[in-house]
Amino acid sequence: MASKKAAAWAPFPHDAKPFAYAGEALKNAWPKLHAGDGEPYPDAKRAAALLKAAGKAAPKLDADALATALQEAWRAFHRGDFQAAFRAGEALGPVGASVAVKAIGIHATYLVDDDDEKLKRFERAAALAETAVQALPDEANSHYRLAFALGRYSQGLSIAKALKLGIAGKVRTALDTALELAPKHAEAHTAMAVYHAEIVAKIGAMLAGLTYGAKAVEAEKHIATALKLTPASPIAHVEHGNVLLLLDERRNEDAAAAAYEKASKCKPLDAMEALDAAWAADQLE
Repeated sequence: MASKKAAAWAPFPHDAKPFAYAGEALKNAWPKLHAGDGEPYPDAKRAAALLKAAGKAAPKLDADALATALQEAWRAFHRGDFQAAFRAGEALGPVGASVAVKAIGIHATYLVDDDDEKLKRFERAAALAETAVQALPDEANSHYRLAFALGRYSQGLSIAKALKLGIAGKVRTALDTALELAPKHAEAHTAMAVYHAEIVAKIGAMLAGLTYGAKAVEAEKHIATALKLTPASPIAHVEHGNVLLLLDERRNEDAAAAAYEKASKCKPLDAMEALDAAWAADQLE
């Protein structure tokens, strides 16, 4: 019974009505919804390009059908139906990995309590992201989603164990590639800031720099870039707070609280942002 319960998908716990982007509303809101990850809007032209790039790994659909399927998967994600978004994306293989990985990853981050189940889901996300890296290597989000999944997985293991297993190197490579392909990818900058800060916090500045090229100054630089690119994004402020605490908890306590407060006051545009903002508000209690 316990394992059955652990494998269930807890529902989005807030009002989803403001996040239902029916019809053209999705396209109109897309630039703001995807300011953080730069995901291109999946119209027929985009779908045709994905089908061509994925080749044999592409689903057996025409461009119009794929565009419709991707739009529906993203609608499910934005309104907080993460299970539907994951299943729809997963069914499309590497071409649907971007929405599938984001859906299972955000759900596991905030709505799965069981630690073992969390790890299983991040593993599943990473495996799916790997297929996207293989099939769609020129897509920044193929690499970013892999870094996201592995990064969350490593946080569940403990940073020390993740370093020992070599996961840090894979995260760094994936983030470097994502930022090479998309220099203004705000979420990749955020993730890179956390990468540097976590390693510095775990093994100390000197060893972090010598062994992994991780530096406090780089963490600060990347989070500043993310905040500049997406000043209205709750997650940029949340991770700003986290980075401040990792680098110097005692000295940065007030600044981190201010960052969490900014995150909590951001107006969420979708279910993910609502969860980010709610988490930030919880830190202030």
